[in-house]
Amino acid sequence: MYLRPMQFRFHKYQGTGNDFIMIDDREEFFPAADVAFIARCCDRRFGIGADGLILVQNSTEADFKMVYFNADGRESTLCGNGARCTVAFAAVLGIIGETTRFLAVDGLHTAQLVAHEVVALRMHDVNELQRFEQHYFLDTGSPHHVQVVEDLKAFPVVTEGRRIRQGAPYFEAGSNVNFVEQLDESTFAIRTYERGVEDETLSCGTGATAVALAMHHSGKTQAQRLNIQVEGGALTLSFKANEKGYSAIDLEGPAEFVFEGTWG
Repeated sequence: MYLRPMQFRFHKYQGTGNDFIMIDDREEFFPAADVAFIARCCDRRFGIGADGLILVQNSTEADFKMVYFNADGRESTLCGNGARCTVAFAAVLGIIGETTRFLAVDGLHTAQLVAHEVVALRMHDVNELQRFEQHYFLDTGSPHHVQVVEDLKAFPVVTEGRRIRQGAPYFEAGSNVNFVEQLDESTFAIRTYERGVEDETLSCGTGATAVALAMHHSGKTQAQRLNIQVEGGALTLSFKANEKGYSAIDLEGPAEFVFEGTWG
């Protein structure tokens, strides 16, 4: 049984509106097994408020280890925007320089600070993409359902996203759900319903990655550098298509400090 720490420092970061509580946990003081406490920290009325909470811990394999929790308090799969924000935070902590190699739940990643508060994250190769009649499914560190729609601004993202996320074949494990509209040859607008948050978020990095690869795989674009317009701003996806799938996948965008404070 973990007790709530009396007091700890935190930093708040956001990447295109996807916001995170960042904690320097290199001394491993944080009660990482306390699901209810983490959910309370992320609560926008009773806590700090965020889409997720991230711990930066020591690693014997890399510069640092990133541990990510959804807003429901449960440890989850890779968060692309969260990873980019973690890299920016690690730089502020003095752990890294302009480049880094860090450990996440899905293994080792590399990343680069390409400008002030702009981070490019190298994603893992994607060699499996399933195409269905109405949608695509692929795993970009987290599972993603990708579906093209018309009039994205008016689309009922929360209602439809929740229905798809909870239904067959995803059920309890769930999937993130992305709705997409093409704007031009190399630009796509997306809106995402995220599992764990159980709501639409302003951005999803692994979702933007999934959309970029799915749209290229579908033949809707030949470009291998795409602009992804999310509700909270813009992300850039570059990749290389090959006979096995996709490699050299880079997710680039802002990773901005918002504020810092003390809990307790």
